Amino acid sequence: MSAPWRPTKAQILAAADRTVPDVIGPDLRVLFCGINPGLYTAAVGHHFARPGNRFWKVLHEAGFTEQVLSAFQDRSLLSSGIGITNLVARATATADELGASELRDGARLLEAKVAAVQPRIVAVLGMQAFRTAFGSPRAAPGPQSAQIAKSSVWLLPNTSGLQAHYQLGDLVVLFNELRAAADL
Repeated sequence: MSAPWRPTKAQILAAADRTVPDVIGPDLRVLFCGINPGLYTAAVGHHFARPGNRFWKVLHEAGFTEQVLSAFQDRSLLSSGIGITNLVARATATADELGASELRDGARLLEAKVAAVQPRIVAVLGMQAFRTAFGSPRAAPGPQSAQIAKSSVWLLPNTSGLQAHYQLGDLVVLFNELRAAADL
C-alpha cells in the first residue's frame, strides 16, 4: 500500500487518458465496476480516490469492511473477496466524455474479465452508463435478470459526490442488499 497523498492540479490535468490497475483476483464475492476513473483517481493510481467520492464510506457502512478504508488501501479488499475494475479504463474529467460505443466496447471487455475471474456478483456503479453499455434502458438499481459470463449482476448508483439523486443513506441501503446477497 502506498502512503496517501494529494496530487497537484498539474498532476490531475496530466492524468487524462491514464488507467488505474484493476484490483482483481480469484474467489471474488463481488467485483465492483465503476464507470471509468476520474482524473484525480488516475493521478494517484487508486480507485474511487477523489475526496468527495462516497464509495469507501458506503462500503464500510453497508458492512463490507470493518473500517472506512482509504483509496490507497484498495488492494486490501482482495482478502475479503472484493475486487474493483472499470467499464472503461481511460480516465476523463467526467463520465459524460464517454460515448455510447466506448461504453458498449467496455461491456465486452468487462465480460472477458468476468469470464476469467468468475466473481459471484458483478456490481456496476453507474446507472446510465450501465443502461447504455448493456442495452438495458429501463434497468433499475438492484439485481438484474441478465448475467455477465455466468456471474450475477447488480446495478448500483454511482457513488460520486456529484451524484445528487442518491444520498448516503440511500446508497448504504442498496449496498447492504448487495452485501447480504453476496454472503449467501
